Amino acid sequence: MNSSYLDILPPDLTKFIIVALYALIIGLSQRKMYLKKEEVPYFGSDRTFTLIGILGYVLYVLSPESMGVFLAGGGCLTVFLALNYAYKMFYIKHTGLTSIIIALITYCLAPIVYTKDLWVSILVVVSVLILTEMKSMFINFTKKINDLEFINLAKFFIISGVILPVLPKTEIIEGVSLTPYNIWLSTVVISGISYVSYLLKKYVFKNAGIIVTGILGGVYSSTATCIILAKKAREAKDNQSQYVAAIYCAIAMMYVKFMILMGIFNFELLCKYWSIFVVMALFTGAIAMFFYYKLRKGAGKGDKIEEEEDDKNPLEFKVALIFASLFIAFTLITHYTLVYFGDNGLRTLSILVGVSDINPFLINLFQSQYDVTESLLVMSAFQAIISNNVVKMIYGIFFSNKVLLKPLIVGFSLIFVVNIFLLFIIL
Repeated sequence: MNSSYLDILPPDLTKFIIVALYALIIGLSQRKMYLKKEEVPYFGSDRTFTLIGILGYVLYVLSPESMGVFLAGGGCLTVFLALNYAYKMFYIKHTGLTSIIIALITYCLAPIVYTKDLWVSILVVVSVLILTEMKSMFINFTKKINDLEFINLAKFFIISGVILPVLPKTEIIEGVSLTPYNIWLSTVVISGISYVSYLLKKYVFKNAGIIVTGILGGVYSSTATCIILAKKAREAKDNQSQYVAAIYCAIAMMYVKFMILMGIFNFELLCKYWSIFVVMALFTGAIAMFFYYKLRKGAGKGDKIEEEEDDKNPLEFKVALIFASLFIAFTLITHYTLVYFGDNGLRTLSILVGVSDINPFLINLFQSQYDVTESLLVMSAFQAIISNNVVKMIYGIFFSNKVLLKPLIVGFSLIFVVNIFLLFIIL
């Protein structure tokens, strides 16, 4: 242990105090659980757990090298705990294992305190306390989870932890920076970010207001979010301010999302150009606040929005295949555009791709090793974003049936101006 302030006392005494204190705290937490349930403590609580911790300490210090006595004592304790469990199961019809497992952890505190740094033992005790107190929270949370949600989580573990590591890193086409590994890595990253946003929207902010929907939707898919919000704005009568603000919040989060992607695939590029994305995110957020307060007269408070795509999971296999296909296509198009048309070709291409999903194009720019300057990469990324914002503005006007015509034209025009100004800085 590296805690010099504990060196005042003899080492063994210090460790005894720590073990006994840990065990007492765990026992008190068990006592609280029994009182909360108003049940008879079938196994034990504060004194029992404290004595188990002390027992582990005594048996460990008798033979710390071989740990034979400690292991024998652990075996005896396990037998007693097993008998207690059998009694509860057959006679009381109570089959919980939590208190028994916590008792075994308490018994193991002494060797942890002796052999590991102080933070390890603290982490163990804190984990026990938190998991004990969160039982009701876990129960309520699992009741809300869709039956297929764990299958979706398993899908993510498979695509990220099983498929990705075994893919080769050799180029599919010689001279083109395209390998099975970086294709699937791009798919995993974008699916992971979208999946986190999906979980937040569905389980944490399920009944959130329109503004929160725009913020989280901007991470999931800013284009889809703008379309949904525009449709809802057309149906709303007196709260257009919230829909306009939510659309710009989605755009602001889009800049944050691309900054995260840049950091994942090209950290050096992020270190050099992060401020540009932060400026755009803050500026777009300021526009959202402006329209929210300017148009909020008569707006409803606490309005909620039921999203059309609430149950669509981003980990669908066909979605991953579509993204992977787009990534391959953009990689090939970008490579041959640079080969035959040079830098000017890349600038033109970045404008054209804005009409489609720009995620695969930007990820390709960030992670591929093209023989171009960093400023050209960032400029191309911003041109694609500008072009995509034009498409979002058109979608917003069309799907809102021109209800949001003026605020969208004014707000997006300001965003375009600042974007173009930043492009001149990059150049």
